[in-house]
Amino acid sequence: MATFGYLCPLILLCILVSSHAQLQQNFYAKSCPKAEKIILEYVHKHIPNAPSLAAALIRMHFHDCFVRGCDASVLLNFTSSTGNQTEKFGIPNLTLRGFSFIDNVKKIIENECPGVVSCADIIALVARDSVVVTGGPSWSVPTGRRDGRISNASETLTDIPAPTSNFSTLQNDFAKKGLDLKDLVLLSGAHTIGISHCSSFSTRLYNFTGTFGTEDPSLDSEYAANLKANKCKSINDSTTIVEMDPGSFRTFDLSYYKLLLKRRGLFQSDAALTTSTTTKSYIDQLVAGSLKEFYAEFAQSMEKMGRIEVKTGSDGEIRKHCAVVNG
Repeated sequence: MATFGYLCPLILLCILVSSHAQLQQNFYAKSCPKAEKIILEYVHKHIPNAPSLAAALIRMHFHDCFVRGCDASVLLNFTSSTGNQTEKFGIPNLTLRGFSFIDNVKKIIENECPGVVSCADIIALVARDSVVVTGGPSWSVPTGRRDGRISNASETLTDIPAPTSNFSTLQNDFAKKGLDLKDLVLLSGAHTIGISHCSSFSTRLYNFTGTFGTEDPSLDSEYAANLKANKCKSINDSTTIVEMDPGSFRTFDLSYYKLLLKRRGLFQSDAALTTSTTTKSYIDQLVAGSLKEFYAEFAQSMEKMGRIEVKTGSDGEIRKHCAVVNG
């Protein structure tokens, strides 16, 4: 019995260590010591000229992590098993931007340290640095992710939470990735700097019940009228861009949550956050609290998301070019 009592904690410790020691701060300290500085400098140089890319890059990170984990599978143009039907060409990803930004960073990093830094880590670091440079929160990005070799467009539809999702669907989508309701509320907060195409929410304005002319009753009617008159003038508009946090979309702040409480969330999935007492109370707490408190909690959820199903050690590979698996 004494032996069993001694072994058991060790086994548990080993399991805990293996699941948490996969990623580490400054993973490239010896193999590519300047990597994180090079990435930050590139972001500092280019994002202020195109601040809307910060939202695009955090969205890319989110969409990458939700399909096969944070493994840069979203960047692949082609794989031997799926051909050109990779995640990048899945419906939820057709409006993703920032691919050339990641490619440019990768090129500079490859010149410094060939075959060392993963595309998956570059996405995670660029997403964080872009948000910080535009005045938003910072969060810890431990590194050591490796790049996946599989990328399938069909998985984007099953794994990426849709803007039309109701509460239970969102809860399930997040739980599948080890994220809880608090993470759901906090990560949705990135919509404070988001923009959307009309096609992501126009059924709320024009065809909510399947009958043309019906409007989503959970959407503030004044806001809906404004959207129809000035932004999405027809249900077929797929090009007009709308701010998700109007009046404040360049600022990473709490106004997104304040709009939710006024029934002015743009997506059904935004409105869904107020339909559960648990998530509604998280929103109330955030709105009543300080920006500093929101940033601290957002940081924890972002770090947690960045650990979803990561490939480490000998799993995956370090791609030479982010859009193709190594030959």
